[in-house]
Amino acid sequence: MSSPTPTIAILYAFAANLGIAAAKTGAAFWTGSGSLLAEAIHSFADCGNQVLLFIGMKRSEKEATRKHPMGFGRESYIWSMMVAFILFSVGGVFSIYEGWQRYTHPHTVENEGVALLVLLIALGLEYFSLKGALAAMQQEKGTRSLWQWFKETQSSELMVVTGEDVAALAGLGIALVMLGLTMITGNTAYDAAGSILIGFLLITVAVVVGTQVHSLLLGEAAEDISDNVQHYLESQPCVLQVLNVWAINHGNNVMVTIKAELQPDMTVMNVVDEINAMERQIKQTHTRVKWIFFEIDNAD
Repeated sequence: MSSPTPTIAILYAFAANLGIAAAKTGAAFWTGSGSLLAEAIHSFADCGNQVLLFIGMKRSEKEATRKHPMGFGRESYIWSMMVAFILFSVGGVFSIYEGWQRYTHPHTVENEGVALLVLLIALGLEYFSLKGALAAMQQEKGTRSLWQWFKETQSSELMVVTGEDVAALAGLGIALVMLGLTMITGNTAYDAAGSILIGFLLITVAVVVGTQVHSLLLGEAAEDISDNVQHYLESQPCVLQVLNVWAINHGNNVMVTIKAELQPDMTVMNVVDEINAMERQIKQTHTRVKWIFFEIDNAD
């Protein structure tokens, strides 16, 4: 059975978050819970996130043009950056503001049992959303830890969806604890503090995800591919020395540049044949490699 695609993961997350957001909003107004309202804002922000990610993914698939000969693969990074710094941050700041307002102007929390039930249902739905994202990334992730994959992946859409789901689960945990403390003590300050903590959580996720996407926008190296290509070239009899190898992520594709010194007694046709054979082998071994630029030189 094949793994879910990033598109399917985004659609699952959107459907789950839309239902959760509606339920949280209704329960928040019914109960007057600040933590639950913060969580509702979080879920609506997540819905907006997924819409932007879907747009970015589709735009990144556009065919190359004369003006953009390498295509639009990096456009998905731009939309992912918008998600990180606009929706995450705005949602976080609003949650902090709402929590502070409820702390300075306390609101009575009513029907706490309903709020807890909604949070528990949302917790289950968010878990399944995260499970779908983890399944979609499994082939790319391999044996790496989740954090190592997060730092090295070029799939900004999956990175953001996973970050959303982790933040959502953590936020729901905070809301459950704080609402529970409010029920036990009768002190609504706990509920207000929950909203503020959720806001800081969202801002933290925005910074972490935004930092990773920023690195991709600048042109992050695919280090595993460059190391493998380096070792492969060094094993070829026609290569005297490898001077430089770059492998740069460009969306889901990779551009490889090579500068190497070849054996001096080779004819032009032999050089052409050897370079073509090495390029074919590199592309066969690394299916993400779409462009290879090979320069012959004796100094870097």
